[in-house]
Amino acid sequence: MEKVYNPQKVEGKIYQKWEESGVFSPKMKKGLPRRKAGKKPFTIIMPPPNANAPLHIGHARFVAIQDLLIRFHRMKGEPTLWLPGADHAGILTQVVFEKGLAEEGKTRFDLGRENFYQEIFKFTQENKQKMYDQMRALGASCDWKREKFSLNPEISRIVLETFVKMFKDGLIFRSERIISWCPRCQTALSDLEIEHKEEKTKLYFIRYVLKKEDRFLTVATTRPETMLGDTAVAVNPKDKRYQDLIDKTVVLPLMLREIPIIADKLVDIEFGTGAVKVTPAHDSLDFEIGQRSGLSSIQIIGFDNKMTQKTGKYAGLSLQEAKELIIQDLEAKGLLEKIEDYTHSVGHCERCKTLVEPQVSLQWFVKTKPLAQKAAFMVKSKKINKFVAGAIKIIPSRFEKNYFLWMKDIRDWCISRQLWWGERIPIWYCGGENLSPLQKLMNPELEKLKDLGCGEIIASLEKPKKCPKCQSKNLIQDPDTLDTWFSSGQWPFATLGFPDSPDYKYFYPTTVMETGYEILFFWVARMIMLGLYRTKKIPFETVFLHGLVRDAFGQKMSKSKGNVIDPLDVIKIYGTDALRMALVFGSTPGKDLSLSEEKIEAMRNFCNKVWNAARFVLSHQSLIISHKQSLLLRNKPSKHPDDIWVLEELDKTVKSVTEGIEKFRLGQAAEELYEFFWHKFCDKYIEAAKTRRNEAQPILLQVLDTSLRLLHPFMPFITEEIYQKLPGKKGLLITTEWPKN
Repeated sequence: MEKVYNPQKVEGKIYQKWEESGVFSPKMKKGLPRRKAGKKPFTIIMPPPNANAPLHIGHARFVAIQDLLIRFHRMKGEPTLWLPGADHAGILTQVVFEKGLAEEGKTRFDLGRENFYQEIFKFTQENKQKMYDQMRALGASCDWKREKFSLNPEISRIVLETFVKMFKDGLIFRSERIISWCPRCQTALSDLEIEHKEEKTKLYFIRYVLKKEDRFLTVATTRPETMLGDTAVAVNPKDKRYQDLIDKTVVLPLMLREIPIIADKLVDIEFGTGAVKVTPAHDSLDFEIGQRSGLSSIQIIGFDNKMTQKTGKYAGLSLQEAKELIIQDLEAKGLLEKIEDYTHSVGHCERCKTLVEPQVSLQWFVKTKPLAQKAAFMVKSKKINKFVAGAIKIIPSRFEKNYFLWMKDIRDWCISRQLWWGERIPIWYCGGENLSPLQKLMNPELEKLKDLGCGEIIASLEKPKKCPKCQSKNLIQDPDTLDTWFSSGQWPFATLGFPDSPDYKYFYPTTVMETGYEILFFWVARMIMLGLYRTKKIPFETVFLHGLVRDAFGQKMSKSKGNVIDPLDVIKIYGTDALRMALVFGSTPGKDLSLSEEKIEAMRNFCNKVWNAARFVLSHQSLIISHKQSLLLRNKPSKHPDDIWVLEELDKTVKSVTEGIEKFRLGQAAEELYEFFWHKFCDKYIEAAKTRRNEAQPILLQVLDTSLRLLHPFMPFITEEIYQKLPGKKGLLITTEWPKN
């Protein structure tokens, strides 16, 4: 063995040997159902990273955790499948790609929809390959032969079939509702794609003069620019200050439009003056009030975030320009009573961080309540459903409470996106009259279409030859695409070839869904809902949640802070095993992990300790006995107290590490391995064995061999390299048997 372990020299060749040997693919009797296949398979479907950028340290963490679990169960002799894949990531990928176009002075409209789609597809395929190369560098032992991309034809077909089925079952519908609009991404967003941030702003107190009365009602608002679209002023029916004003009329300042004073229980008596302006077209709460009171919705902010023609002199201004001019005009007319400092939560696009604008728009929605009820029922809880057969377990269990609360309060899910990148909604309209103004705005070619047809709406994977109602051939496909979470919500069963493939029949339901706690609602809950709906089975048995990777000071990593760690940079300096061990060591399910260069360096030192210990055991050829002799000596237990002690400690470690991995206490298992190998085996036993080398050699080999097996899921490269140098070794360490306790 070389004096110093050099990971850069060995990791690439070892991975190539693994991949070429075919050990990443599970050995199974094709087509046999689970109950006849011997050992129960262990399956992880990889959460697909977005195919628009290289992997970051957070991705390295999921690779380290999932590969650990896969290697462990593979060594236990189970048919093991880790299916890799990548996600097209609709909004984010289109944002990233359009930024590149903007640098060239182009927009997507310059390319046209078809060319734009093809160019992004090439972009994602190039990025996908880079990600897969990174995963290989991280030691990911996934089955590359089964790799999937979320826009593969066979995946998309399953996703679109689900849409059509849900439409026919009445679970998908089209409705004009208030949605969150991202002016930057130019698309609707679902509630979960909104990131709320506390912002310091102003509270404006505006006087609304009562009709034919010499008095006014003061209204408080943070958004004076939206007052041009007010259709009422609302007060709480229990607010005694305004009982005599309910059902009276005020004159809307600047617009001089008469609007009613209404009562609604949603009005917060403690906010401002207790009287609020109602702008149904640009506020979700106001929209609800407007629906109950039959108020009209006036769009005064366009989808381009400029004031519309309905705002008169303010038309064409940006929101900030309109706000400043409106405040000036109110002051000039003596209608601005006062301005106060105010802090409140404001919604931003989770992808591009732009301030979102509530807009009334015609969109496609999923009726989620019936889906959520079943999904909640099928999750195990200490208080409820603990006797449900086949229920899903969430680790750590404290996230169950959040899961159940979200399922209880769930709203209908907006799944249509005004994008050109993604799966196009499989809806066909007879004539163009069903196309919304927004759809025509976002797709200029549709403006030329004539409204010839009966308006029938048809859900179909392929374009119908003619309208089933009027026989017209003037059929137009809905131009919107599906929310990425709708397609990725079907990832477990779609990637396995639902409903007829041998893989689906053998590996579904899958065993573990390991992912970050921050997407428990974005993704995990939706996989459960859609999996139960489509397959009538749970998609996975266990949800194992990990936390974010933070820097040494507990700060979230971001490019702006300059504290982002590139996993490949770390690997070049310290090697893959050191990084993987650092990402697992000391971790706790569901909690964020602080990662520093010092911690990675400490794990590199541990790798060196393992290497040096192996060199000691294997370096003196004259002292290395044959494998057969070693087996014979093992059958004659040593009576030396040091040997008895180290073997007892080894047995304890095998038991605790095995139990730790099985119960997802991976950080604890890593710590116990570290403690045993460094402090018990190296510092105590090896040091003591130097004075009785010949006698201790069989025990040294036995402990080293077993330790390599235990360490392999955590540190796969260095353990495989050392294992190949053991006397009497057979095959690859990755396929050897896990130590029995």
